Amino acid sequence: MLNCEIETAFEELINRIENVFTNKKSCIAAKKYLTGLLSQVERKNGWQLSEALGETTPYVLQQFLYRGRFSADELRDHLQMYVNEKLGDPDGILVVDETGFLKQGKRSCGVKRQYSGTAGRIENCQIGVFLTYASQKGHTPIDRQLYIPKDWFDDKERCKKAGIPETIVFQTKPEMALEMIKQATLRGVSYRWVTGDCVYGDYQTLRMWLEEQRKCYVLCVSGKEYLQEEDQRVSVSFVLKGLDETKWFTASCGDGSKGARLYNWQIKELEIPVIEGWRRCLLVRKSLLDSKELCAYVCFAPVGVSVLKLVEVAGRRWTVERCFVESKSKVGFDQYEVQSFSGWYKHVTFACLAHALLTYLSCCSLDARSMQKYESSSCSLALFKKKRGLLV
Repeated sequence: MLNCEIETAFEELINRIENVFTNKKSCIAAKKYLTGLLSQVERKNGWQLSEALGETTPYVLQQFLYRGRFSADELRDHLQMYVNEKLGDPDGILVVDETGFLKQGKRSCGVKRQYSGTAGRIENCQIGVFLTYASQKGHTPIDRQLYIPKDWFDDKERCKKAGIPETIVFQTKPEMALEMIKQATLRGVSYRWVTGDCVYGDYQTLRMWLEEQRKCYVLCVSGKEYLQEEDQRVSVSFVLKGLDETKWFTASCGDGSKGARLYNWQIKELEIPVIEGWRRCLLVRKSLLDSKELCAYVCFAPVGVSVLKLVEVAGRRWTVERCFVESKSKVGFDQYEVQSFSGWYKHVTFACLAHALLTYLSCCSLDARSMQKYESSSCSLALFKKKRGLLV
């Protein structure tokens, strides 16, 4: 049985989202699907989820994702309000990043041979761009967009078969990230900072929009990005070559699996923004072990914000990677069988909800693992194969 407090938290989440679904049957299926994602079943695919939930076939869950008449975006809206209420902090941080979902074949929406950071190489995969939320209470995904390569839009029939709406147009990953940040801002998600790697930091439109909104950022930039330094535009790589070796200081940007993540840091002022009381600067990170290993962050914050705060925010970018690892290992983030545009959004949004609930329970110091209702020994991959007469 579930701990009473955990059961209450689960039911509260279900009650929050029930108006997304058109009828009671669909709402029951949603509860089952979320329960399955929170279970200890080894693989969160149709057959194993169904068996863990006591269904004789995966038909109910499959049809719920394939043909369910509910909006994944409405579900996402509830997710954001839930996270904002349970984990929200005025000093919160939005983190943008992408992750790959390895796939076989050519039918899955947006699939292509493309670079996947998950695999560390070019693979046949889908790429999802994600917005995550981080505060002192925890970190969890709050929005998602499926990246659809430009050449997909040259094949209208392929798009139609994958269920891509005609209103969808090609967007770059940074454009997707900015759209998600704008929407989260409109919905009142409580945050002060934005961080991300150079794919997003090099996108000047994103930086300018954040400045207009008086939102702080610590965004990684590549050596090829140009910045305004005093009266001239210079490349980041040029700035890095001229650093003063006497101005390095050592600081931790957060704890890792082996303790404090210590680096050498240096800060260099950039052009003063037109917004009174604010500053732009370049924060540079150097490995303690390899003096040639440099990473640069362009920063925008009020005058008076400490350098150590900028270092802290730079370090919080890694929370997004932990979100991906946790979501894939705990709630079946990447274990879906759907191929359609809408199916991807539905499954991934449910996985984000499941992760948000576990994050909240952890924040409350409850035993989040108790949400995994089913004993792993009763629904393991080996037992599943044995039941199906497959090789173990």
